[in-house]
Order: sequence, then C-alpha cells, then structure tokens
Amino acid sequence: MEFIYKEEFWFISTFLNSTLIDGGEKCDEIEREIKQHLNNLKKEDIYYKIRDQYGEDLIDMAKNISLICKWVPYLENFPYEDENSQKNYDTLGYFQFDVEYYKDEKLKKEKIKSTFIQQFPQLIIPLLRKYSKKKENRGILFDLESPIYVFVTSQETKPEEALWTPENIDKFKKEIGYWTEIYSGQWEDYSETLYDKRIENNLSNRLSELHFIRRNSGFIYMAKENYENFFDRYMIEFVLTPTPKMRSVLFALRSVNESLDLLFLKTQLEGFKDVNVIEKKIRNLRFLRGLIQTKLSLIYNELDYNRRQHYTSVLKHLLDEFEIDRIVSRINNKFTIIYDSMQRLYEQKNQKNQERTERGLNLLNLLFGAGILADLAGVIMIALSFQEGDFSSVLLNSIIAIIISGILAITILFNIYTKIKKKEVGIGKTVDAVIEDGKGNLVLIKRKYPPFQNFYALPGGFIMEKEKPEKALLREAKEETNLDVKIIEKIGIYNEEGRDPRGNVHSIAFKCMIIGDISLMKSGEDSKEVELIPIERLNDIELAFDHKKIIKDANLLQ
Repeated sequence: MEFIYKEEFWFISTFLNSTLIDGGEKCDEIEREIKQHLNNLKKEDIYYKIRDQYGEDLIDMAKNISLICKWVPYLENFPYEDENSQKNYDTLGYFQFDVEYYKDEKLKKEKIKSTFIQQFPQLIIPLLRKYSKKKENRGILFDLESPIYVFVTSQETKPEEALWTPENIDKFKKEIGYWTEIYSGQWEDYSETLYDKRIENNLSNRLSELHFIRRNSGFIYMAKENYENFFDRYMIEFVLTPTPKMRSVLFALRSVNESLDLLFLKTQLEGFKDVNVIEKKIRNLRFLRGLIQTKLSLIYNELDYNRRQHYTSVLKHLLDEFEIDRIVSRINNKFTIIYDSMQRLYEQKNQKNQERTERGLNLLNLLFGAGILADLAGVIMIALSFQEGDFSSVLLNSIIAIIISGILAITILFNIYTKIKKKEVGIGKTVDAVIEDGKGNLVLIKRKYPPFQNFYALPGGFIMEKEKPEKALLREAKEETNLDVKIIEKIGIYNEEGRDPRGNVHSIAFKCMIIGDISLMKSGEDSKEVELIPIERLNDIELAFDHKKIIKDANLLQ
C-alpha cells in the first residue's frame, strides 16, 4: 500500500505590526523569496541521510513547486510587545502557503515519498529568519521556534483504495505512520509501538477517509470522489482552518508565558527594581490573556452547541494535541507567582519610603527641635512687645524674617533632595564598553539572556552598590570577554526614556583599548559568544539597546 501525494498546506503563526506591515502586500514578496531560494537549491543543502539517494529527486521537486502565499489575521487589536527584541505588534495571525509539487503531473507525484515533504519547510526557516530581520520587515515576528506546520493530502493509493476499518489501519500502520508524522522520518529501526502510537486518533467518521492531526503536521486521505466533492466545501473549513488558528493561539500563549518568565526574573534583579514598568507590562499581559480566553470561549461554545460531530471532534483533539488547557493553567499560576513577587517589591518600596520619611523627620526634629522652637517663640514674643517704629523692633523683625526664610529654604531643599533620592531608587546604573582592537574591529558579545537574547551588544553590565563606574567597566569587560582593557575616554551618559526594556536604566559609556593578549578573549557566564566584528559591518547588524547610537557617538560609525 502506498499513498499518492496530492497537495499540501503550510502554516506559520505570526505576530504583525499592521502600522508598519500590510500582511497581504507581503505575500507576493515572500512567495518570490521562497521560490528563488528553492530554485537555487544545491545537493549539499539537503539533509545528509537522504542526500545521496534522493538529492536529485528533491532538487527536481524544488524546481517544480507551485506555491501561493496568503495572510490570514486571526486576532486583531492584540497589543503584544516582544520582551526580548522590544518590538511591538498588534495582530495575531498566520501565513498560509498552498503548495503542490508537479501540478497536473500524476506520474511524478507517485514518486514523492513522505520523507521528502519535511525537507522544504525546514530549508526555508533560515530564509524566513533572515527575511524578518530586514529593516523593512521589523513589523513581522514569525514563529520559527516551531517547525512550519505541514498539512499534506492524498486522494489515491496504490495498488487500490481500501476501506479504513480498524483491521486495515493496523495492517497498513507503517505506511500510514510515515504520512501522519511528517517530521519524524521513516527509518527502518522504528518499533511497532511507535507505529501503533502514530495511527491513534483517526478523526474521520467515514471508512473511505483518514484524518490525522499531529502537533507539527497533519494528513488527510479521502477517496477521489469525496476529495473532489467535499475537500474545498467541508474539509478546509472544518478541519484545516481550525488547525492554524489553534496553533496561533498556542504561539500567543507561549509568548505570554515567556514574557511572564522574564518579568519574574526582573522582579528578582538586584540591579534595579522599577515597579511601575513591571506593573505596566503585567497589565498588558493580563489584557492579552483576556483576549485569548475570549477566543477560546468561542471554541468551547462550539463544543457545547455545534451539532457537527466531526467538527467538534476535531476541536477537542486540537485542544488536547496542543495542550491548550495545560498552558493556560500554567500562565494563570505564573500570574499568581508574579503577583506575590510584586507584593514583596511594594513592601520593600514602602519600607524604603518609610525609612526616608523617618530620616526626614529626624532631620526636621534636629533643625526645629523643642529648644530651637522655644527660643524662636521667645524671640517672636519680645519682638511683638516693642512699639511700632522702634528701631530694635524693626531690626528684630528683620532677624525673624531671615530665620523664617532660612527655615523655609531648608524645608524646600530637603523636599527636593527627598524627591531626587526617591527617583534614584528606581534607576538602574550600568556601564558599556566600546573596545577597539586597533585593526578596525570592535569587541561585541552575543547576549545569553533576554532582553535582546542572541543580539550583538557592547560588553557591560550593572554597577554594584558603592562601586565607581570606571571600576565596574573594567570588571564587566573582564567577566564578559576575559580581556583586560584601558579606558581612553568617557563617551557620554545615556538616560533616554525607554532605552532599556527592563526599566529606568542609565548607562555611562567609555571608549577603551585592549591591553595584554587578545588571544585570551573568550565569552563569560553572561555572554553567549564574544567576537571581533569589523566596524564596517556594524551598519548591517541590529544591536541591543541603544548601542549603535553609543558607537556612533564614539565616532566609529556615520
């Protein structure tokens, strides 16, 4: 028994910023990029285990692909901010690709194996990652952590059609298993237990059809007559379309979950604790959770009231396959945990405010203690006993006016000082190092942790309590690059609002040179990689925070 390939559909969950990007207008461009990429496919690009045996077949398939891209918005007015890149989006949806190899060439389609199907979606992931990093595409965030979802279909078998009774499904479970798990391959050493697992949950209620939906791929077989009569009219609406919608919900839930993890880490960070920033972000995530749950409520209503048994079976299966309820439960638990962390931050903040108030009262008691006030009251009484016009009275009134003015001045200055100190409590202070090697290269790290995880950045970090900025810079440079550096000059102070997604963080940047052996350069605990990057390449690299501005202010970039 062999299934003959008919066509397939790819789905990529996506966040979009509709003020920057029109999803529909991008479709033609994405189509061209993918087709050109596949048309230039080389044998060495193909997975090594099938390269020698099937490389030529795959290259021929790539040159004979029909591909149509569509943008499908699912949840509009969805204000999501990526905690890592700090880019903003307002729409959740997916790009759909209608794909067919050897359109209208039945004999060539018969040669397509299930193991071929996964190759091309895998090959275009690096292309889409590079595409989304272009400056003009900064409003697109593809879900490229997950495989591109592949829904493949068949309407014919060799040597003949079969009735899909449980007995026949078991008899042909190996062949069915190849097509139901597109990304799992079909190596001969797989066990019977695995194939038994793959043929579970056939969602079809007909003996002439097979419907399987897995986490990263789906497979539909329909007898030819059924396919021609019902695929477009029924299957697309009630089986195919719910799948990318549910997967988009999964992408949104995962994104909210990751944002909560990052916010929790921020509540534990000792460098700064900007409660207002974290609180604002939590309110936004709570709003997004509400939007997602509203969509899920519509699905649950369908389960309660829709009388299409096949459709409700698909919805139930999708909820289970993507573990939606489990992820929602995890997110709700994380909101509880982060609320507890926020409560501790509020308590710490209130305690600091109370300590500042007590210090202020102590100072006022020192300035206006009982003895001083009593003496002042006596002086005022004496002044009032002088007759009007008396020179002594005028002099004393002047002295009293000076004393009262001094008191007012001290009070005002104290209040200003208190406000400044209160503001400083919420400010994180960091240093950044612009390190040249004297050969036209700059030392950059690749960040290990969010925000801006995997982005290039200048070496640097938070200044410890009572630590001088210069000492902090030498320490951070050593920790992140293992290099000893010498400070040449101060570049400037960077305190623009919003420059750091972690809150109100001010940075002092210094221009430095390497002293000692550059071959000792290696990444530290807080840096994923450390590299020498040619300065002329920096215009084409997206840097973390405002580090490109710092480099420009160091007169290294135009």
